[in-house]
Amino acid sequence: MTKPGGKFRNSYMRTASELPRKSSPSSRFEDEASRCGARRIAGIDEAGRGPLAGPVVAAAVVLPVADCIPDLNDSKLLSPAMRDRLFEKIRDCTAAVGIGIIPSETIDEINIYQATLLAMKRAVADLQPPPDYLLIDGNMRLDFDLPQTSIVKGDRLSFSVAAAGIVAKVTRDRIMMALHKEYPLYGFDKHKGYATAVHREAIIKYGPCPAHRMCFSGVKEFLEPPLFSSVR
Repeated sequence: MTKPGGKFRNSYMRTASELPRKSSPSSRFEDEASRCGARRIAGIDEAGRGPLAGPVVAAAVVLPVADCIPDLNDSKLLSPAMRDRLFEKIRDCTAAVGIGIIPSETIDEINIYQATLLAMKRAVADLQPPPDYLLIDGNMRLDFDLPQTSIVKGDRLSFSVAAAGIVAKVTRDRIMMALHKEYPLYGFDKHKGYATAVHREAIIKYGPCPAHRMCFSGVKEFLEPPLFSSVR
């Protein structure tokens, strides 16, 4: 048996321009990993890199069979009702699901790129039993001694990555709904923290709240000046 990660370690990275216009997930990458000996193949994706508020959330999903759940696709192409339905199916049918959540204050401390990597690492570490191969959405590589393949637009190409994207998106949306109850002035229940016109207007009117990412453009410009500023 070929050791996982032998000739397939980081073997594939596809640019968005190479994608077919009507691409849809398949088991291609899972099959490739299986042929080189992998048995617990985890798809990894994130939600919430771009918003002005809320956490970045990553999920890792190990499907028992790559094509076991019909209708899996890029979460952005699915209605909220379909995402919720698939979320429950994924939770019920998968071999393992791991989630990593990095709050806005940590994003401010380490930047959104590092926060996304950390969320993905926590999601993988949350899988029990651990995976033996990683399929990662985008062009990131995680600091694990595991074979891994990065797939640009992976949520439109891999069943496992698409499942992870749905779990990450639904988890984050539910967090934003809870934040809306705590900070109702900003409309988090509608835009989920993204930079819509309504959200930007609320920031201008009320200033940022603790859920906002203070380092992001569109937020940092409206921070109150320090209470005790040095005078020279």
